[in-house]
Amino acid sequence: MISDLAPRFLTWDEVDPARHPFDGGSASRVVRSLGSARHVPCRPDITVTDPAMDGWIRMNAWSSEVAEPWADAVSHELVERYGRWALGWRWSVGEADFDAGPVGNWCCLRHSITLPEETLERVVAALCEWRGWLESLAAWFEAYPLDLATVADQRVLWELAARNLIQHVVDRTGCDSGWYSHCDQVLTWFLSRWGVAPDLAQEMVKQAIGGRFASWTAPDTVLVGDVAEQLALSLSPDDGRPPSAEAVPDHLSRWLDVRESVPWEEAPEHGLRSPAAGSRDGAAEDIRAFDGSVDPARADGLLTALELMRSDAARGAPLDFALLRGWQQHVLGLPQRPPFRTLPAFAKGGRERYGIGPGTRERLDACLAASQVRAGSPLPLTARAARAYLDVCFFHPFDDGNARSAFLTLLFVLAREGIEPNGVRLLRQVSFKADDPQDALALARYIGIHLAEA
Repeated sequence: MISDLAPRFLTWDEVDPARHPFDGGSASRVVRSLGSARHVPCRPDITVTDPAMDGWIRMNAWSSEVAEPWADAVSHELVERYGRWALGWRWSVGEADFDAGPVGNWCCLRHSITLPEETLERVVAALCEWRGWLESLAAWFEAYPLDLATVADQRVLWELAARNLIQHVVDRTGCDSGWYSHCDQVLTWFLSRWGVAPDLAQEMVKQAIGGRFASWTAPDTVLVGDVAEQLALSLSPDDGRPPSAEAVPDHLSRWLDVRESVPWEEAPEHGLRSPAAGSRDGAAEDIRAFDGSVDPARADGLLTALELMRSDAARGAPLDFALLRGWQQHVLGLPQRPPFRTLPAFAKGGRERYGIGPGTRERLDACLAASQVRAGSPLPLTARAARAYLDVCFFHPFDDGNARSAFLTLLFVLAREGIEPNGVRLLRQVSFKADDPQDALALARYIGIHLAEA
């Protein structure tokens, strides 16, 4: 199976029904309007029980050469229409197209693809069933509104929520093959919904379960209780006391304080005459090498955003969140521009938390506006580019991809003045702390080093 179609990698932001509208009443019409709906394959009349195994061979060939490409095409079209959450329509129970899912209306390619009209009806039913499952999970999550700042008073509620969610997945999947992977995912979604950083939530769930769930085996009450208890305890620091608001400070507030104290005027001058382009496209080369090794689609999206950013710089567009949204749509491969986050955000394995308030977006816009040259306060370009980069990092405006957004922002500040660096390796391989003024100046120096190469 193609990894970018695998629903087990979906995040809560990608599947949250509140973020992705869906009208079940029009699903049948939408599915039948897809290009793939005009080319539904018919299952061949092959007997797979003959002793020579010829039937199995021919059926497997049809599945891989005809059925799977068609089903993949349906998935791509549904994602274009609804968003990535729609990938789950094929996530059937047990060993099927994708292992360990909650969908019963779709089985697998060789059994679910029959006559064209019957097949399309199954697609619609499976899509609506998957959406119904997501909506039921969202309702369960909302039934346990948890606050990390007051977890000391809510540990019992955390445990109860985890117990119920595990049982919910057990009932839905029947504990068939690989059911525990979706259980991991649902618990991670739950923690993400209430403000735990997704990577930290995934690690917490992994540690709590500890590999003790198994295929075709329902966990007993004691095991479920222990996993729920461990998950709740993992929200507490090592001394056994639940974390308070003071234990997880607001690093956005810390950054805003540090931002005013950094001696930006000490940042190095770049010494270049505008415009000045490097002898090679260092940004594009780094994206192809680094991001391309992670995921070619990720690299393609970032390269598209890079070209859009350069066009925006050439036309003198103002730097604000609205501009960032346009780039981020391509960075994340979304059907529409992503909104500003609505919950506290976490980074660096949960060690940094960035708060959110009524004026957070407006404050970001004001900070980004200061990246332009101002009469009477001409800070070095390296300082203005570094400061804008860190503004995006610590305001953390998006639910995902903020480091890439910050990288594009830094390049925009340079490009707006006609300057492109030869290389960017120091700008993407070092992590910067929100509460350390020296980190800010170090970033400005790194920018200066790369500009000197130009």
